[in-house]
Amino acid sequence: MAIEPIVLFDNGHHKCLMFDSLVTGEGVQSNQFLVVDGKHEALIDPGGDLTYTPLSVAASRYMNLRDMDYVFASHQDPDIIGAIDRWIVHTKAKIVTSKLWARFLPHLVSSYVTTKLSGSVYDRIVGVPDAGANVKFGDSYLQCLPAHFMHSVGNLQFYDPVSKILFSGDLGASMGGEDEHLPVQDFDRHIPSMIGFHRRYIASQKVCRLWANMIRDLEVDMIVPQHGKRFEGETMVNRFLDWVGDMECGIDLMTQENYRRPVDYV
Repeated sequence: MAIEPIVLFDNGHHKCLMFDSLVTGEGVQSNQFLVVDGKHEALIDPGGDLTYTPLSVAASRYMNLRDMDYVFASHQDPDIIGAIDRWIVHTKAKIVTSKLWARFLPHLVSSYVTTKLSGSVYDRIVGVPDAGANVKFGDSYLQCLPAHFMHSVGNLQFYDPVSKILFSGDLGASMGGEDEHLPVQDFDRHIPSMIGFHRRYIASQKVCRLWANMIRDLEVDMIVPQHGKRFEGETMVNRFLDWVGDMECGIDLMTQENYRRPVDYV
């Protein structure tokens, strides 16, 4: 049975598709994204071995996989870019990620890849500076926004100015909510499915506040995390910006109790 994506945006020339049910077994469910502009295609946070085969099969219905332009990776985690070796072998795509992780990603490329490809793997990886960058894409561009320490030290988010969608990586992620295929309807009821993750994985309130200030200067119609529900419309986008910008998390919550020698065995 063919896997049908969720259409986030489609004006006939430019479309954004979300695949949200590709992980089977014990892996954490995640969202993968395909952006198409005319004859140009890019994948955002395509994942690792658990998602490579189902994603490549599903996405090939909407593009020529071999000729894909880009794979964008918000950070270095396995559920973001663990299958980099396969994308390098089976496509011509450039891998776009933070310059902090660009030099480490070849460690994920097996000896099979390095012996079969002509040229250097580094030639396929685009390292984005800390300040971010605009990447030409079809008739428009995709904007790599700095989102450092949320949760990776070299973290990026991706803004599509055509659809006005912000692909926010792990920021806004939720776990265990109901009807994850649907956008958030009741923000207050949604908070419990986000709060634990954000308190543990996001560095501090300061970076959240600075990030929210940056996003308020953009036209954002939708924020779509890599896990769980998305935020659609001005009201929900603003609710999320207000919430995350005022949230204590990470080092804000640390005390001496978190830094003691362990006494238990595992």
